[in-house]
Amino acid sequence: MGVLGAVAAATAGLLDLVAIPAGTPAQRTALVHMTVNLVVTGAYVGGFFWRHAAGTGGSVGAGMLALSAVSLGALGFSGYLGGKLAYRYGVRVADETTRAEGYAPSRPSR
Repeated sequence: MGVLGAVAAATAGLLDLVAIPAGTPAQRTALVHMTVNLVVTGAYVGGFFWRHAAGTGGSVGAGMLALSAVSLGALGFSGYLGGKLAYRYGVRVADETTRAEGYAPSRPSR
């Protein structure tokens, strides 16, 4: 299920990426964000098959645990980059006028 969510997020992210002007800091950040996400998704898929091949019994090996830990750290870093894209560079974030319209009351409260 997680890989399907990653594919859905990647599709939306790709649409965002093509709207970012080339050669900008936002585009460079988006490319790193995309690359890290692809690597993390691949690592989680690889980890799944590795664990599956190892069988259901016994403990998790140190290598499997290290792969999960590194993947989790990389995923956190990618999340930081995604936040930077949205909150610092304003990628796919509504402008002030649109947000102001959304917060204005439409009619008096009763």
